[in-house]
Amino acid sequence: MSTTTVGRAGVREWGGLAVLSLPTVLLGLDVTVLYLTLPSLAEDLRPSAAQELWIMDVYGFLIAGFLLTMGTLGDRIGRRRLLMIGAAAFGIVSVLAACATSADMLIAARAALGVAGATLMPSTLALISNMFAEQRQRSLAIGVWATSFALGMALGPVAGGAMLNHFWWGSVFLLAVPVAIVLLVAAPLLIPEYSAPQSGGLDLISVTLSLVAILPLVYAVKRFAKDGLDLPMIVAALIGVVFAVLFVRRQGKLESPLLDVRLFANRTFSSALSVLLIGLVGVGGSMLLITQQLQFVEGLPSVEAGLWMGPPALLMFLAAIGSPLVARRVPPGLVVAATLALSTVGYVLLALVGPSGGIALMVVGFGLVYLGLGAIAALGTDLVVGAAPPEKAGSASAMSETVQELGVALGVAILGSLATAVYRSQIDDKIPTGTPSGVAVAAGDSLAGAVASAEQMPAGWLDLAKEAATSGMNTAMVVAAGCTAVLSVLSAVVLRHVGVIGDEPKAAAQAAPVEPVKSQV
Repeated sequence: MSTTTVGRAGVREWGGLAVLSLPTVLLGLDVTVLYLTLPSLAEDLRPSAAQELWIMDVYGFLIAGFLLTMGTLGDRIGRRRLLMIGAAAFGIVSVLAACATSADMLIAARAALGVAGATLMPSTLALISNMFAEQRQRSLAIGVWATSFALGMALGPVAGGAMLNHFWWGSVFLLAVPVAIVLLVAAPLLIPEYSAPQSGGLDLISVTLSLVAILPLVYAVKRFAKDGLDLPMIVAALIGVVFAVLFVRRQGKLESPLLDVRLFANRTFSSALSVLLIGLVGVGGSMLLITQQLQFVEGLPSVEAGLWMGPPALLMFLAAIGSPLVARRVPPGLVVAATLALSTVGYVLLALVGPSGGIALMVVGFGLVYLGLGAIAALGTDLVVGAAPPEKAGSASAMSETVQELGVALGVAILGSLATAVYRSQIDDKIPTGTPSGVAVAAGDSLAGAVASAEQMPAGWLDLAKEAATSGMNTAMVVAAGCTAVLSVLSAVVLRHVGVIGDEPKAAAQAAPVEPVKSQV
């Protein structure tokens, strides 16, 4: 059994990084493809507004629920092994999602994709931290990794839109299959296997406690966003809090915990996680609302809507690859604060979009939002992973991905529900008297329902629905702008102690190196 040496990465490591970026491309592609699929999906499966939200965010919620488990499992059984298992599962379940014949079936498939996706992300980040021990190289590698998500998001609308022009909506899920195949073939050739030494077994009680803590809390947030403060929401929140306390207490007593709670004592670790969580809430909600605005309100076909989504994703790409380079001269806290300030301007522009002729304003505004996303994804992730010792890389990576996925899902739930509430409040008294009850319910429930029912409504009524939906989006973007402005200031404050990248030796370089498992290749 060989050991690692702390030094600069070579050709094989950078080739391995390209392979590790594939799952990130896959997940980014999966997000934007699904947003573009909504109109065709809604027409075929006729989901309710609640089902639409579940289709969108059950994937992220289950990823958030299982990331801790999968990150620690990778430390136990081998990070490359878990990565390959996850890639195979993701490809298989994507085929099942493509064949869904009902909204409930698609929700179940999306849930299974979430479990499979949870095996991918912590494995890639943990492997990057092992392969790139030198701090500046690691920061740049994580920046490249983060840009892969932007690349997937940029490719998803174009590739997905082209497929929707020729095939049924489910075909877009099949885009994951060739990516999974390439990863399965290339990973054994370029990525060495790593596992944490003396990591112990996986504590199933901790796994259960983590799930029973996270999932009820997520449900409580969704319930509150949709229906307000009611008894089921309160009960779910209490259950989640109780089990979260039990989970944390158990972790403090275990020799090999699922989550090492001592990591939170590190100020950099905790601050970076907070920035990631709050920052991704606005991004998740705006992503949903902008794609709906382009297709349902502006009436763009899938391919054209996808092309308009490309420039913002490319701006995220530039921010993710450029921010680690800028942070070699400017403290990361200031870089994050500056890009979040630009994101605030982007949200303000989105709040000014009208019900027609607002495409250019949306693209510019969303592009500024994505600048902030690229910076916090690259620098925030680097700070989280770099603050943890090498043997905890899987756990730290899982925490980083958990808060990001949870942030996006919360954004979809909270901002999406807020926009829906505004839509319903403005459209209820505008539905013509005598409209069949089924049509009235669909039209009053969501803009997707209004578009699907347009032929059964009087002329000109759809324009009123579009105005109501635009007002809902504008309101949600005002809320996002306020929260992001506050986060920009807080980022400069809570991360002020972090020096420029490379200013200090990487902590892991003074720690005992992680001993990799021998490669089977």
